[in-house]
Amino acid sequence: MNAFAGSQNYVLDDELSKIVNISMSLEMPLLLKGEPGTGKTMLAHAVADSLSMDLIVLNVKSNMKLIEALYQYDTLTRLNDSRFGDSARDVSDINEYIRMGKIGQAFVTEKRCVLLIDEIDKAETEFQDDMLDVLDQMEFDILETDERVRAKHRPVIIITSNAKKDLSDPFLGRCNFHHIAFPEPKMMRKIIHAHFEDISDILAKNAIDTFYELRTIEGVEKKPATRELLNWIRALQADPDFKSGKLLAKEIPYLGVLFKKSGDYQRATGTLVKTGFFR
Repeated sequence: MNAFAGSQNYVLDDELSKIVNISMSLEMPLLLKGEPGTGKTMLAHAVADSLSMDLIVLNVKSNMKLIEALYQYDTLTRLNDSRFGDSARDVSDINEYIRMGKIGQAFVTEKRCVLLIDEIDKAETEFQDDMLDVLDQMEFDILETDERVRAKHRPVIIITSNAKKDLSDPFLGRCNFHHIAFPEPKMMRKIIHAHFEDISDILAKNAIDTFYELRTIEGVEKKPATRELLNWIRALQADPDFKSGKLLAKEIPYLGVLFKKSGDYQRATGTLVKTGFFR
């Protein structure tokens, strides 16, 4: 497999590049932690895009059962077909009513894919450990048909966590791990230029400086992250009346693009008024 070195819109440091590539080589899941907005989810998209692989995404829910991620048996449709008899499906064949879940899809695909298991910390410990048992063995049973599904190819597995709940030691022991720290200004400058090739130096510098100042406001529950900064720059560029020098004059438009919670927005606005940003 070709090595992953980032993509057009995804900038990564050497350490992250190494752990991604060694995880693919060892065929081990890669667990990514970091605050929201640091690019954990987008890494899986970038790997799939860069290596021309399909991406299958399992969005973990707090009440999710493992079987939902493996397959679903559509009993309701089978019951309706048997009652009304107007379906092209063979009601006597249970396989007609088996639908693969996201992990099941990654197992039966004809070529190796990227499997993103997003926000695993939302799930219960039992789900986490049982899921990794399946991923270790690369097989699971369909109880209704007594059929064993074996993976045709071991997927590239990327697991993300926002660290809202501790993961079990057995789970951690089966994964490689990387913590994606929030980008320093120098790295953020590279990220911005990856998304905005023609951005002016003064707008990039003023936007970054202002963004990091706003992140220091005390008491904010959800600090603006990289995606908010990128959307904020898009908003500034889309405004024909905006001049980048306004940020130097402490005029900060579109705070609602940066702060998404009412309390954070009000706290930011109040702080900026007190410090003279807003006059």
